[in-house]
Amino acid sequence: MAQTLLLVDTDCGIDDAQAIMMALAAPRVRILGITCCFGNTSVENVCRNTLEVLKVCNKLEIPVFCGAASSLIGGPSLSCDHFGKDGLGDVLFNGNERTEQLQAEPAVSAMIRLASEYQGQVSVVAIGPLTNLALAVRMDPTFPQKLKNLYIMGGNMQGQGNRSACGEFNFVMDPEAAHVVLNEFSCPTYIATWEFTCQNKLPWEFFDKWVNQGTEKAEFMKKITSSCKAYFREVTSRKDLLFGNGFVPYDSFAMAAAINNSAIVEMSECAASVELSGHLTRGMMAVDPMNELNTTRKIFVMKKCNMNVIKELLWMALN
Repeated sequence: MAQTLLLVDTDCGIDDAQAIMMALAAPRVRILGITCCFGNTSVENVCRNTLEVLKVCNKLEIPVFCGAASSLIGGPSLSCDHFGKDGLGDVLFNGNERTEQLQAEPAVSAMIRLASEYQGQVSVVAIGPLTNLALAVRMDPTFPQKLKNLYIMGGNMQGQGNRSACGEFNFVMDPEAAHVVLNEFSCPTYIATWEFTCQNKLPWEFFDKWVNQGTEKAEFMKKITSSCKAYFREVTSRKDLLFGNGFVPYDSFAMAAAINNSAIVEMSECAASVELSGHLTRGMMAVDPMNELNTTRKIFVMKKCNMNVIKELLWMALN
């Protein structure tokens, strides 16, 4: 069977690490490169985190590229410590880490080059703010046409937010970039929204078995989640109040869709855009099933998944 070729765009926090490890463990999947963006932490930390994940998985031959350090229009930094201040639970680094393996080529340049070299064959899995992708289409308007597919973890479909009242984290971190991508990318685009991921949480019993497999990868995951507030079991967050308590591997749903056709069993095709103005709604994904936007551009919003497939892919990631 043909290989699945991926380009991963990440703001590597713990959930990104889980998704990347899922792809690295999947058969017939080849990651051509990993591009880094600010988000869960600074872009410098994201690059370091990504290299650390590749090191644990013995995959340092995969090139890593540094990308956007801030949103398209700049503005005040939005601090985030959901996965720790360094994005990987604040348990690994002492400040002396070296990143010689980081590529000199800028991330956006690498995205455009790889899309051209593998035209029509490579899918992008975007699991952070969409700044790099928006910059890529500005530098090369033909970039989206060269992609096979685009898979996004981000946005929301019910007006419920986790970064603002109505906005999901990845989209709120750079609403203009999300707006560009949803309105200008012509390739098939599949979105795992925040609510979708929360509605498909896994029981903590699965998580405990998952991180206690006894492998080096499992020990790594156990360590970076050990003191991270995202993995506290008490019902304290808005997510828990809305959807119940459990383990949510957010970015892994977008990755699962990219590497296994049977992972997602139901999707809704619709027009969509991103709100840029409202005080409470800025960054919110506006799903438009009636196509009031009057556009031929459609996206596919994930509705139901095969949890057995998701569990199997996650298990393999740490095996």
